[in-house]
Amino acid sequence: MNAFFEIQEKRARLLPIEVVTLGYTLFTALLIFYFWPQMEAPWRLLMGRAMIVIALGGIWGLNYAAPCEATRILRNIFPLTILGYWYSDTYEFNRLFDNLDYIFAAADYDWFGSQPSLVFRQLLPGKGWSELFHFGYFSYFPMIVTTTLLPYFVKRDAFERYAFVIIASFFLYYVVFLFLPVAGPQYYFHAVGLDKIHAGIFPQLHDYFRYHTELHAVGCPEGLFQDLVELTQSSGERPTAAFPSSHVGISTLLMIILFKTHRKTAWTFLPVYLLLCCSTVYIEAHYLVDVFGGLISGVLFYVITNKIYTLINTHKIQSL
Repeated sequence: MNAFFEIQEKRARLLPIEVVTLGYTLFTALLIFYFWPQMEAPWRLLMGRAMIVIALGGIWGLNYAAPCEATRILRNIFPLTILGYWYSDTYEFNRLFDNLDYIFAAADYDWFGSQPSLVFRQLLPGKGWSELFHFGYFSYFPMIVTTTLLPYFVKRDAFERYAFVIIASFFLYYVVFLFLPVAGPQYYFHAVGLDKIHAGIFPQLHDYFRYHTELHAVGCPEGLFQDLVELTQSSGERPTAAFPSSHVGISTLLMIILFKTHRKTAWTFLPVYLLLCCSTVYIEAHYLVDVFGGLISGVLFYVITNKIYTLINTHKIQSL
C-alpha cells in the first residue's frame, strides 16, 4: 500500500489515453462549430467539453504535484468513466441526418428471410430466457471494468496500453455513430409499426428520431436484469449507435485482451461473451447485421488502436 502512494519522478508528458481523449474532444468541438446553426443547445455541448478538459487538466496537475502510482492510475481510469457521456452525445450529431434504419432492417429481412430479433424471442419466450439474455447484455459493464483493471494486477506493463486500446476503440465507434444514424429495432420497429415489419415493409423515417426518443421495453414485465438494463438505458440510451454493434465489438476486443493477459479469466467470461452477443438481438437493441459488423470491427479496432498506441509512444506525441 505504501508503494501505491510512494512519490515518483515528476513527468509532464500526457499519457496516450489523455491524448486520444483530448483529440476526440477537440474533433467533436470542431463539429459543433461546423453544424452550429443546426445543433440544439451547442453552448451546452461546448460547456460539457470544457468541463472534461478541466477535469483532465486537474487530474494531470494532481499527478504532477503528487506523482505516485495512485494518481497515475486515476489519469488512466478517468477517461473511461465518462464514456457514457460521449455515447449519448453521438445522438446530438447523427440526429441532424436522415435515419437509415430502413436499410439495415431490409438487409436483415433480405439476408435472413425474417427479422431475427422477433423470431429469436418467439423461439425462446418467457421470463427465464428474458432474464438470461438481459443478464448477458448487462454483463457488458462489469466485463469492461474487469478487463480494464485486471492487467494492472497480472501484467502491469500492459495496463496503460490496454486501457488506451479500450477507450480509443470506443472513440472509433463513436466517430462512426456521429455520422451513421441507425437507431436499432427497439426504436425503429415500434415507430413504424410491427404490422409493416412483419409484412417486409420498411419505410424511411427521415428526421423522425430527431424529435422522438421513446424507447420500447422488450421482455417480460418484471425481472432483475431487465430492470438493470432498463435503468442503464434510461440514463443515457438514445436512438443512435446501432451499427456496428459496439456492445459486440468492444466485448470481442475485451476477450482478446483477456486471452492475452489471463486465460483463466478469459475462459470464464467466454460463455458470458457469447450470451452477450446473442442478447443484443434478443432484446432488439441491434439487427443481426449489426452483430456481424461488431465482430469484424472489434478485431479491426484492436489492431488499429494497438498501432496508434505504439505510434504515440514512439514519437512522443504526448510531450508537452
